[in-house]
Amino acid sequence: MYAVVVSGGKQFKVSEGDVIEVEKLDGAVGDKVELQVLMTVDGDTVVAGGDVKATVSGEILSHNKAKKIVVFKYKAKKNERKKQGHRQPFTRVKIAKIG
Repeated sequence: MYAVVVSGGKQFKVSEGDVIEVEKLDGAVGDKVELQVLMTVDGDTVVAGGDVKATVSGEILSHNKAKKIVVFKYKAKKNERKKQGHRQPFTRVKIAKIG
């Protein structure tokens, strides 16, 4: 059985025991979280939309930041340059139960 959940505007296909990295969530390490379910699949049975009654619960494993990306903007022939770095924060969540 697996489910498609949404968190931070992104969709993830998850099964029990999976570890996913989602946009940063409020909560401390060890807290339980509930994720919004869009669709569930159990063998040949597919349930989607407003018919979904399942819930997906998980546990926050850690908070971290992704690798740094460099944002470099410039205007040609104007000697105008701007260099910035960015590290996106994320939360690592372990899927405990789909039910």
